Amino acid sequence: MPVALPGIKACVFDAYGTLFDYASAAARCRDVLGGRLDALNTLWRDKQLQYTWLRAVQGRHADFWQVTGDALDFALETLGLADAGLRARLMDLYLTLDAFPEVPKMLQRLKAAGVQTAILSNGTPDMLDAAVSNAGIGELLDAVLSVEAVGVYKPHPKVYHLAVDRFGIPASAISFQSSNAWDPMPPPLSACGSCGATVTDSDRSGCRASRITRSDHWRSCLR
Repeated sequence: MPVALPGIKACVFDAYGTLFDYASAAARCRDVLGGRLDALNTLWRDKQLQYTWLRAVQGRHADFWQVTGDALDFALETLGLADAGLRARLMDLYLTLDAFPEVPKMLQRLKAAGVQTAILSNGTPDMLDAAVSNAGIGELLDAVLSVEAVGVYKPHPKVYHLAVDRFGIPASAISFQSSNAWDPMPPPLSACGSCGATVTDSDRSGCRASRITRSDHWRSCLR
């Protein structure tokens, strides 16, 4: 099937939840987590994102590996699962998250159509390198961009301008793809949309539209 992206020269993807299944780490610990698997996944992810937002607002940046560990500690303690061995296992597994099954073919189609591709993520360079290598998609990406280059988390505008600067093309020629409703927020309110880029919602969860971050500018893909 041909790729229909008129005027788009680059597609830039969020990593966690969009290309990589963040829930796959805990899923591989089902033998230990049992019935608390879903609760751990939800709490771990929620705290991970909350900590990035708080650090961005407070100007207290710490890299995503630390934030991910802090969030996991909170989740494990809350659920009565505090165990050093389990924590180490989950953190190691976070480096080799599963890519969603359609990701390689989707990237291949974009490359065949002459569209440049990149990841733009909160993840550290080492975390992203590990995930990309594990998924075997390195040759399908023109760039892997981390917020560490600007020292602040999404959705700060500085983050999205990393992609504009990297490709050296107008923001209107870049399509940002994310499964997170807040990343980036749609024009005219968004960090990303405010720079003139196209925003594509790749929502995988089927969540109810946010009153702040969703609008008619959003469309769905990767389903």
